[in-house]
Amino acid sequence: MPAQDAVLRELAEVLWEESPGHHGGALSKILVAAGEGGSRVIDYRISSYEPRAHVALHEHAAKEQIYHVLSGEGLLTVGTRKVVMRKDSYVFIPPGVPHELHNTGLGNLVFLVITAPVVV
Repeated sequence: MPAQDAVLRELAEVLWEESPGHHGGALSKILVAAGEGGSRVIDYRISSYEPRAHVALHEHAAKEQIYHVLSGEGLLTVGTRKVVMRKDSYVFIPPGVPHELHNTGLGNLVFLVITAPVVV
């Protein structure tokens, strides 16, 4: 396999986007994309949800995911549990676990999202 160059960018170079299933100002910057021209397996992004913004209930059949909160607060539903997420909270979500996240705070909820496929 040929060597790939390292990718070095500034956060300001990447546009905010609202992905399918994300609502009300739930925006992300896709910093490292899995697939052609990016990482082989890792998807890495920073998200910023305005107050009342959310991602609808969903699950990933063959992906693991981590949310790591940098600032703000929100309510995460993971499986049958509801938990408050605040600065320095993080969650590991295994494949097949339904989850949704709502910004229930007064300011923006900012968090990192790391996603990788399950390797068997």
